[in-house]
Amino acid sequence: MSGVRVSPERLWSRLMEMAEVGATPAGGSNRQALSDDDRAGRDLFVGWAERAGCSIELDPVGNLFARRAGIDADAAPVVLGSHLDTQPTGGRFDGVYGVLGGLEVVEALNDHGIETQAPVEVAVWTNEEGSRFAVSMMGSAVWAGVLALDEVRAITDRSGVSVGAELDRLGWAGSAAFAKPLRAYLELHIEQGPILEASGSSIGVVTGVQGIRWFRVTLEGFPAHAGTTPMDRRRDPSRSLADALSGLHEMASAHAPQVRLTPAMLASEPVSSNTVPGCITFTVDLRHPDAAVLEGLDAELRARVADAAAAHGCGHRVEVINDCAPVVFDDECVQAVESAAQRCGFAYERIGSGAGHDACHVALTAPAGMIFVPCQDGLSHNEAESIEPEAAARGAEVLFHAALQLAGTAP
Repeated sequence: MSGVRVSPERLWSRLMEMAEVGATPAGGSNRQALSDDDRAGRDLFVGWAERAGCSIELDPVGNLFARRAGIDADAAPVVLGSHLDTQPTGGRFDGVYGVLGGLEVVEALNDHGIETQAPVEVAVWTNEEGSRFAVSMMGSAVWAGVLALDEVRAITDRSGVSVGAELDRLGWAGSAAFAKPLRAYLELHIEQGPILEASGSSIGVVTGVQGIRWFRVTLEGFPAHAGTTPMDRRRDPSRSLADALSGLHEMASAHAPQVRLTPAMLASEPVSSNTVPGCITFTVDLRHPDAAVLEGLDAELRARVADAAAAHGCGHRVEVINDCAPVVFDDECVQAVESAAQRCGFAYERIGSGAGHDACHVALTAPAGMIFVPCQDGLSHNEAESIEPEAAARGAEVLFHAALQLAGTAP
């Protein structure tokens, strides 16, 4: 099988065709979860998958699975996949590369007449990005039992539209079982960082993913007239905000270089330029590869926010809105990826992931692994996100051989 190749031209053509669904003026893609553009992207994928002989099924949270039958119909499948939804100003490759790379594996199996012992499926997970509905890796979280379906269906976007309403509108609330047994799960992805490009490696053999915790912080002051209220008579949450942000960045510096801390989504109420805010909210994305350190950072974050609020007579709340523990990938899956890279003759290195992926949740119930390819300047979640066609092909070839090793072939 070492001479079996994927079709670089077909893979790249499909990546470019998918990029036109929800295309942005700056060359990226905007297919936010459960939108009409998300549906159009899935419809395009389903058409390709059905023409490749796959059957299609959906589970109740809208996760989509395209199945190529194996010799043993009862065997647990090898699943390859990622997501098709994007950030509002997303790139052309984040997520979609893993889906279309998985489909290219199916196409290559068909091209060469290869029957696998276990079925091979391509997964499209619902709302990985969490940009419209603020729970990232949502579909895989429900699939793995991390989140309850009813809880997720009740989540709303900024317009008040719920996940459940959109699933029903799109016809995506299917009946396939959650957390079915898998032989293995492999996710192909751009690195979204600069390590592979800097080292010259073609393939990243991903060994695990750092822990991720999202917080919503609320600082509560008292609304007052901006022109008539003396500075020393105010309960102004913006002063607590300044202290809190300074303290959180000090915390991050003290735990460098592994910690990642990102405050974002700052908002004040009431929305008025001449009123002292009654409250200010913001989010914090906190990441670390060590679970114990992440717990310590959680406690320190809460303490620093409490101190900043108290210093200016403000109240506060800190809520966890997303939590994904550090993940170590399955040894057999890691070895399969490494062996495939060796078989293909590509330079590779073992690497950890700084970003969360659906593989994190799948790994809770099944053997899982990931493959990275380098992206230009390590840039992602940006319309300028870019990879070379040759890099895309190399990743798909490694995925092909790793999947074939795990799925097995006819005796």
